[in-house]
Amino acid sequence: MGLTSNKTLVVAVLFAVLLFVGTVWLWPRLARRNWRAVGGRVGLLFATQLALFVSVGLAANQAFGFYASWADLFGRETGQGVVVDHTEGLGSGGPLQVVDTRRVYETGGLRPQAGGQIQKVAIAGPATRIHTPAYVYLPPEYFQPQYRTRTFPVAVVLTGYPGTAQALVNKLHFPRTAWNLARNGRMQPMILVMLRPTVAPPRDTECVDVPGGPQAESFFARDLPDAVRAHYRVGEKPGSWGIIGDSTGGYCALKLAMHHPEVYAAGAGLSPYYDAPSDPTTGDLFHGDKAVRDRANLFWYLKHMPAPDTSLLVTSSKVGEANYKDTLKFIERVKDTGRTRISSIILESGGHNFNTWRREIPATMQWISGRLDDH
Repeated sequence: MGLTSNKTLVVAVLFAVLLFVGTVWLWPRLARRNWRAVGGRVGLLFATQLALFVSVGLAANQAFGFYASWADLFGRETGQGVVVDHTEGLGSGGPLQVVDTRRVYETGGLRPQAGGQIQKVAIAGPATRIHTPAYVYLPPEYFQPQYRTRTFPVAVVLTGYPGTAQALVNKLHFPRTAWNLARNGRMQPMILVMLRPTVAPPRDTECVDVPGGPQAESFFARDLPDAVRAHYRVGEKPGSWGIIGDSTGGYCALKLAMHHPEVYAAGAGLSPYYDAPSDPTTGDLFHGDKAVRDRANLFWYLKHMPAPDTSLLVTSSKVGEANYKDTLKFIERVKDTGRTRISSIILESGGHNFNTWRREIPATMQWISGRLDDH
């Protein structure tokens, strides 16, 4: 049974309930003061607590999409992992290959011309040698005859760390939201490319070109757009591309839009932070290279580098988000540049979680749609 399977959660909950009932039933028999009785009590309590912990953990993972599989949980991804600098060629299928398709649920149409389509793809970067899975949402218009010569704007959508690309589809509902907004005339039809910012799992690369390591920033700035352009009818101009992310993905979205305005005309960070952390999940991202370290700090970048010609959106909450003060500071710093455009969504309250981001996503998608050219 898979980590995210409902059967796994049900079995874990049933096991916890049985252990609780068993503990209550057997406790009188284990009330003696000998080592066997004490050992039995300790064992039952430990097993019950462990079962409860596993049940809560599985439920939290179901709700927030932290890990996609057992291998992902234990840092042993293989089938959906990433190969960096191990493959000489890209294979016969090109830099992007479609491996599965499905419809957008709850859109009221089985045919892609009515409800759009979600494609699971494998992307291979020729420059960075990074391979990663992703999901691509194609709007209904992409399949309609009257739009057969039209190109579409693109929004790259990034998860947090250690989130899964599936969560963008199943938990944050980006495709469904895009379909509803476009149907109601609140945004233009757009292609969404949804993936993790972690292109070398289980390592958290923070979208940095790691010296001697994964070239994550170059992948998102060059390889990913090239692969999508080669496979889909998307805009070639910089004004056709935007990028959205939450948490780690939000930091990456802002950084990529700032560092590469020639690629991304707009970047939206939902609950972002503004500098790459250094911890056991990231390892040594900079290897003593001060220039790489400084570029990763968005405050430093605004102060020392030419103001990028791009549009940025940041979100936070007055109560519940740790980034609130930094977000206000970032807004003021961007306004001081006189060139980079800044917008914000500030909620009265909301934590660092999917529920908060679901409240911000519709407005964010409308915002980014209004800043991208449709052809």
